[in-house]
Amino acid sequence: MINPLLRPLLTEKSTGLTEKKGQYVFVVKPDADKTDIKKAVENKFGVEVKSIRTINCLGKSRAQNTRKGRVTGKKSDWKKAIITLEKGQSIDYYSGSAQKSEG
Repeated sequence: MINPLLRPLLTEKSTGLTEKKGQYVFVVKPDADKTDIKKAVENKFGVEVKSIRTINCLGKSRAQNTRKGRVTGKKSDWKKAIITLEKGQSIDYYSGSAQKSEG
């Protein structure tokens, strides 16, 4: 797999995990496995991964009543990975996008 990481999941709960336990949460591709995720995190951020937990999240069903009848739909399913790093290591999400100014 080329890159299973889609984006970091920045919520209050995931930020609390980062501050208290040093765990980081990412949204990953649904067909990604733990070894692919581990390799991608270690290569992209230069850290050592201690453990990975993955969760398959089901998309919510939606229904709306309209003049033409009931319209139903479903949000897509997605997968998240909770990554625990070795002691003393951290990930800076914005290191790749930050520009250094000289002067």
